[in-house]
Amino acid sequence: MKKLLLVLTIIIAVILTSCASTEKTADTKSKDLIPVTVVLDWTPNINHSGLYVAKELGYFEEAGLDVTIEQPADNVATQLVASGKADFGVSYQEEVTFARTENIPIVSIAAVIQHNTSCFAGPAGTLGSVKDFAGKTYGGWGGEVENALLNYLAEQNGFPGNIKNINIGTTDFFSAIESGDIDFSWIFYGVTGVEAELRDVKLDTIYLKDIDPTFDYYTPVLIASESTLTDNPELARKFLAATGKGYVYADKNPDEAAKILCKAVPELDETTVKAQQEWLSGQYQGDAPCWGYQELSVWQGFSNWLIDRGLLDKDFDASSAFNNDYLGKANK
Repeated sequence: MKKLLLVLTIIIAVILTSCASTEKTADTKSKDLIPVTVVLDWTPNINHSGLYVAKELGYFEEAGLDVTIEQPADNVATQLVASGKADFGVSYQEEVTFARTENIPIVSIAAVIQHNTSCFAGPAGTLGSVKDFAGKTYGGWGGEVENALLNYLAEQNGFPGNIKNINIGTTDFFSAIESGDIDFSWIFYGVTGVEAELRDVKLDTIYLKDIDPTFDYYTPVLIASESTLTDNPELARKFLAATGKGYVYADKNPDEAAKILCKAVPELDETTVKAQQEWLSGQYQGDAPCWGYQELSVWQGFSNWLIDRGLLDKDFDASSAFNNDYLGKANK
């Protein structure tokens, strides 16, 4: 009996020592990881899948990073990143451009999607071409670029001032269309367009990149502050190497990427996200030499248009607004 008790005591001691050792190893491992915060531009969607994939599959951890993905609150990503309250963020080319003119020191460090997937959309049978915008009511958010683009398209197609533009704010696209308050709006097809397909809502769409190559700009992009890139360039390289692996995985494995996104954000509908992810498959990297790569011609072309429309100073330096130097070779 004494021998049995002795054996049991030894076994329990070994188990407790093993558990303590495991906990200590886990704690040490956690402490060794560099904490990183990424703030999104909007509620989680397929534009963000690569980030969630990189976190779920351990790519960030392999790079030595403990990444927290946050949704935006009152402050937009540009402000949080510029102020050092977030290390990286999700933005878009227009926002980065205007932020830099206001001396907000942010830089685009990767194009999330290689080509602009946004489009003008309205009920089927209403938008055969841009000329069909004439006399119709557009519903948007009152953005400066948005207004300038509509005016430009009206001028170029011979009906200046003949588009009624109303601000619908955050009103759901489908509700706004079904109510008859608007005739068309500006959407990301991969999100709203695919949802329309699933709802069996027929749409006419006109992609911005098909109207003019000038409008095939980068949206969304990942951003960092100039100080982060100067003071800690290795952090940016590690973050982008892991993030790039996440987006390349999502490009090649849309169903799995959809599951990962929905696991992280349970309120999303998996059937919808799966269809959206499949539609976007192959478009993250597109025809670029590697995921995230940005061309000066894209930044310069759109900034030239903004200058022509009087929205941007002539001395804007497009080459300073983005940087490819932190993209790793792992995702090429």
